[in-house]
Amino acid sequence: MDGWLFVSGQGPLDMTTKAVVSGTIAEETQLTLDNIGVILEQAGCTRDDVVKCTCYLADLRDFAEFDKAYGEYFKSDVPPARATLQAGLLNGIKVEIDAIARCPERNGESNDSTPTLVAL
Repeated sequence: MDGWLFVSGQGPLDMTTKAVVSGTIAEETQLTLDNIGVILEQAGCTRDDVVKCTCYLADLRDFAEFDKAYGEYFKSDVPPARATLQAGLLNGIKVEIDAIARCPERNGESNDSTPTLVAL
């Protein structure tokens, strides 16, 4: 059976200290996606398993730079569905992203069909 992974909103944080890492929108987007990648890996998934992201930007005028960084991370022919909104984000961050992944059976092991919620 396939399993679902729901990654709650992630931002540009140092995963060890949980401190905000401020930078350009491109840098914050890359770090946020890298953090999501770590969560995916720990759950036995890859970025290719992501089917949907919701992206929150503090300023929609940053969309072009955000979109470029996002596109460099999700390079597949069929990128995940995405909604992008402007939102008031905490701690001065420029971006927050949540993701839904469908993690297929791998190496003869089946995933529990119970949805998994992950937050850092």
